[in-house]
Amino acid sequence: MIYLMELWESIRDFLGTGGDVLYIVMGTLFLMWALMVERFWFLTGVFPKVKQDIITKWNAREDTTSWYAHKIRDAWISEAAEKLDARIFLIKTCVALCPLIGLLGTVTGMIAVFETMATQGTGNPRLMASGISMATIPTMAGMVAALSGMFFATRLEARVKRAKNKLIDSLPHH
Repeated sequence: MIYLMELWESIRDFLGTGGDVLYIVMGTLFLMWALMVERFWFLTGVFPKVKQDIITKWNAREDTTSWYAHKIRDAWISEAAEKLDARIFLIKTCVALCPLIGLLGTVTGMIAVFETMATQGTGNPRLMASGISMATIPTMAGMVAALSGMFFATRLEARVKRAKNKLIDSLPHH
């Protein structure tokens, strides 16, 4: 319990030194990871059942060679692909937004530095250092958040593509 309290205090200190923009980076990061965990859960837990239902329905059909049968097959594949692709665009958007939000933190931190310089002058480097810290920490946090998501989002996209191809291969074209 003490470890968790110390961890929370170090996170709170980090958020304090980076400014309010870090809360937005943190929210975007949590949203991105929640969506990725949901998609991995869907791929491993839900989609195999959906795939098996489609294969069972296809194999139960008497007619698998006519034009109508192929259109039904294509519709089932399209519905499954739509379920697989759900929220992938939102995940990629979150990955792309993280560095941009970090850059917003850079701008707000530099504004704080310029305000300090305007009101206090350039003689107090300690006051300027807090603004520079506010400018660099959100950028770093945004980049780290984007990098953490980019690898897994790419893997997730590859798994979705592989799942689509396996479904197509499971429904023979006669």
